[in-house]
Formats: sequence, C-alpha cells, structure tokens
Amino acid sequence: MSGGEVAGILVAVFWAILVSFLAVALARLAQTLRATTKLVADVTDQAVPLLADASAAVRSAQTQIDRVDAIASDVQEVTSNASALSTTVASTFGGPLVKVAAFGYGVRRALGGGRQDAPERTARRTVIVGRTVPAARWGRRNQRGKKD
Repeated sequence: MSGGEVAGILVAVFWAILVSFLAVALARLAQTLRATTKLVADVTDQAVPLLADASAAVRSAQTQIDRVDAIASDVQEVTSNASALSTTVASTFGGPLVKVAAFGYGVRRALGGGRQDAPERTARRTVIVGRTVPAARWGRRNQRGKKD
C-alpha cells in the first residue's frame, strides 16, 4: 500500500464519520421540527376559541360602556333639570315666603312689644353661620334647660 492509498482510505473513513454525524443531526432536527409543528397546531387549536371568547368579551364590554354612557348622560340631564327646578322654586316661592315671614315677625314683635311687665334687656346678638340670632332666645332656652 502506498501513501496515496492510505491517504484515500483515511479520507474515506473521515468522510463516512462526517456523514454519520450529519445524518444524526438531521434526524434530530427532523424530530424537533415535527414536535414544533405539533405544538404550533395545538396552540392554533386552543388560540382560535380563546380569541373568539376575547372578542365576545370585548364586544360585551363595549355594549356595557355604551349603556353606562347613556345612563350618565341621562343622570346629567336629570341633574340639570333638578337644578333648574330648584332655581325656579326658589325664585317663585322664596321672595313671597320671605315677605310673609318678615310680616309675621313684625306682627309678633308688635304684639309682644306692648307688654309693660317684661324687664328691659340689652339686645345682644350672636352670629351663627352667617345670620344674626338674638341672644335673649338662647338665654331663655338655657334657663328652661336648667329648670329640668
């Protein structure tokens, strides 16, 4: 055997080993591709119903949002109507009621002021939440409370 023949045999052996490794690698790659294909098919089978459910949920949520929007606009309209009604009632009845109350107060004051036996007191006034209340009222209330 000459040197060329030995070299040819060595090249043939290395070539056979290389082809064997490539065959094993291709077999594993084919197995991985089959598993990946199966996985993608399973994900597709499960994802399609999930996407349909998610789409239905989004449509339902949109319907509910539309309903809430309609209710909110109705509530806003009712609130503005109630405000207008309150303003109308206050302007219609407020002035006459104040006049009647002032007239009643004047009549009570005129009838009550004619008594001579009542001791004269200095009129002290107390401010409570933006209005003036005679202090004599509070004194009578406190005296009644002390008697009990």
